[in-house]
Amino acid sequence: MSENVIKVKSFSFALRIVKLYQFLSSEKREFVLSKQLLRSGTAIGALVREAEQAESKPDFIHKLSIAQKEANETDYWLELLFQSDYLTEVQFKSLNFDILEINKILASIIITSKQNNIKK
Repeated sequence: MSENVIKVKSFSFALRIVKLYQFLSSEKREFVLSKQLLRSGTAIGALVREAEQAESKPDFIHKLSIAQKEANETDYWLELLFQSDYLTEVQFKSLNFDILEINKILASIIITSKQNNIKK
């Protein structure tokens, strides 16, 4: 049985975001941007899980499209936290690499699902 790559990666990323939120709120005393990051960064995995139970192929595509929007938003908050000196370059690059990878995987699944949906 093969692992669902996007499910595993989005959950691992969400866990990193929760830990980053804890760090930013306790160590850096930053609450506004980190709360936005927490919301969007954990929503990705939740939407991937919702997509597993989609009622139809268009519903599946829609849920993953929303997950992709959340990933884009997460990338924005990460960049803002980095540019405002709440994240080090090492922290930012690591998280940015992960979110870009998640975004690419989501884009690939969405494109393939749309193509398969058209063929039917």
